[in-house]
Amino acid sequence: MDDDEGDRFSDAIRLLLLIAAVSDPLNEAEQQAAPKDAVAVLRAEGRLQKLDFWLRNPDYLADELLNDYEREREKEAINLELAGDILDSDEPEICAIPMLRYLFGAFEYIDQAMSILAAPRLVVVVPRRTAKRVLQDNYYLTAKGRDLAERATEQFPVLAWYTERARLVRALAEATGHSALALRKRQYLQRDYAETPLNEVIPSIADRARARLARLRAEAEQGDAA
Repeated sequence: MDDDEGDRFSDAIRLLLLIAAVSDPLNEAEQQAAPKDAVAVLRAEGRLQKLDFWLRNPDYLADELLNDYEREREKEAINLELAGDILDSDEPEICAIPMLRYLFGAFEYIDQAMSILAAPRLVVVVPRRTAKRVLQDNYYLTAKGRDLAERATEQFPVLAWYTERARLVRALAEATGHSALALRKRQYLQRDYAETPLNEVIPSIADRARARLARLRAEAEQGDAA
């Protein structure tokens, strides 16, 4: 297996675990129109790309948790702890998979990785289209795909990490709004992200996020002492 092929399989596994964690269960009416054996769906590639950015960039995920913490410190105190779990470790360095910034934000071609999932029907990609163009791709997780994601998470600790972080990504998305547009707007509020030139790698913010974490912890300790 060459490096490119290995990367495609790694991408496919990550995307399967992400889709399994963030997709929405189908209700009875949706199941009637869904592909056979589908159990959940993630709608729109744009949304998938934005969620994948947070999964691939733990420093940005942690900084967004700190944003939520600062908005409501008492209610969102758990987010300070969750951000600390990420930033106190070397996750931002060893787990980062950088992405390029395109016109509509972080993006990477995923067709080859998705074809690996589609061939055994772990995920079924269904385009919603007009007569002239595709409006969006919907990603249907099948029972087979869900079962494989669950087994992989149970058997391989490194893959369990992806599932744990994908659940954080889902919670962050739910607090932001489910549309790709809402997620894109939030990500563009990050200065380093927004100022990255087109077609260049979005830089790490790990150092800045760690400094911010230290400041917020100090403020929290002062508040507790008072």
